[in-house]
Amino acid sequence: MSTATYTLPELPYDYSALEPVISGEIIELHHDKHHAGYVKGANDTLEQLAEARDKDQWGAVNGLEKNLAFHLSGHILHTIYWQNMTGDGGGEPLEKDGTGELADAIAESFGSFAKFKAQLSKAAATTQGSGWGVLAYEPVTGRLIVEQIYDHQGNVGQGSVPILVFDAWEHAFYLQYRNQKVDFVEAMWRVVNWQDVAARHASAKERANNLLLAP
Repeated sequence: MSTATYTLPELPYDYSALEPVISGEIIELHHDKHHAGYVKGANDTLEQLAEARDKDQWGAVNGLEKNLAFHLSGHILHTIYWQNMTGDGGGEPLEKDGTGELADAIAESFGSFAKFKAQLSKAAATTQGSGWGVLAYEPVTGRLIVEQIYDHQGNVGQGSVPILVFDAWEHAFYLQYRNQKVDFVEAMWRVVNWQDVAARHASAKERANNLLLAP
């Protein structure tokens, strides 16, 4: 009997900690049901792939690989998502808050914080169907880029490291914002944990050279 490879992380705050931006009911359902489903899906798919290897039967390999990418990416992005938010967050990264390096990187990569905010907001709000708006560190140039990810795993620059993620799936907001995805994305800026984003940026920069095969 195999043991689970992936586990559902605990939330770093109470269900109601992000109110009124995100209701406790949404956080509970989102974490305990949706995120848990991706964890189970990733573990189940790994078991099915192990069975395929043992039996040397590969007829379902394409579907299994797609399932693994979908569930694993969902697990990873949601794990970042919970940490990216805090009840006393919002504003923008500032030198006086210890996040000046991130602020400088945003200004260098996008021209200004306002321009970055506009791009990420549009990317998240206009995702067709289910997806994410993501700020990522791109290791080839050392710049920050905005990615528009469909489902959990599509439309991604290879090697880029997500450091701020906006969940634009309907389950992230529909109970509270109905079909007004734009309003939800705008509200999200009030709970961004810039300390967490800055720490992820610093870590991505430190590990960047390890991600590349050539200088």
